[in-house]
Amino acid sequence: MSMPLILASGSAIRATLLQNAGLSFSIEKPRVDEAMLKSALIAEQAPPRDIADALAEMKARKISEKNPDALVLGCDQVLDHRGALLSKPQSKPEALQQLQALRGDRHMLLSAAVIYHAGQPQWRHIGQVRLRMRPASDGYLSGYVERNWDSIRHAVGAYKLEEEGVRLFTAIEGDYFTVLGLPLLEILTYLTQRGALEQ
Repeated sequence: MSMPLILASGSAIRATLLQNAGLSFSIEKPRVDEAMLKSALIAEQAPPRDIADALAEMKARKISEKNPDALVLGCDQVLDHRGALLSKPQSKPEALQQLQALRGDRHMLLSAAVIYHAGQPQWRHIGQVRLRMRPASDGYLSGYVERNWDSIRHAVGAYKLEEEGVRLFTAIEGDYFTVLGLPLLEILTYLTQRGALEQ
């Protein structure tokens, strides 16, 4: 790459996706008050799409200000269920409650990515995936949370499709990388067009 790339995220799966794609990058986890920004945007009745975009931008801007010579990639993912925003569950009961609310219904995952350079936004994209969850029983959902808590507590909606969570679904419309929290193909296309990756 012609200039350094920094991933402004502590997400292991995002780092793995970039690494598997053959990118050289470093990781700097931004210190930002996500909860405060999210609460303010919800109070303003901002749509989930705008919230994901704002959170991704906040992370990219924070790291870009300290690293003006690098390309900085900020990301965020939110779950939109009938206009309501779901976040990472804080407890097992909350995880079960989220899954019970989603079962037998459709929802959307919105994965935002923003690239900054020299403290200025250069590119942004919001990937969207529609998912339909099967009407799983209370018993299965309760067992699922118990078996997978250590993993799903880091996931919006309390599931991970790349793990047992795939058994919760009957249909998925959209890009798999976007489900994992990174619109990877769009990011790679932008970096290639910019000349940051080999044509």
